[in-house]
Amino acid sequence: MPDIAWGDAFCGNNCYRIGTDADGNSYIAVAGQEDTYLTDSGDALRQLIRDIKAGKADHLL
Repeated sequence: MPDIAWGDAFCGNNCYRIGTDADGNSYIAVAGQEDTYLTDSGDALRQLIRDIKAGKADHLL
């Protein structure tokens, strides 16, 4: 398992955590279940955050 630096949880109905490792990979997991995560590049995480902030996921709300 990679050495992941997890950030604080983002909470609503569920809590999600975002982390990174020394190789520039990014991780998203449900808080408390960090052993099961999605992973991608740091660039992909930055683009995901930009898209969410731009409203591209608003239809999911």
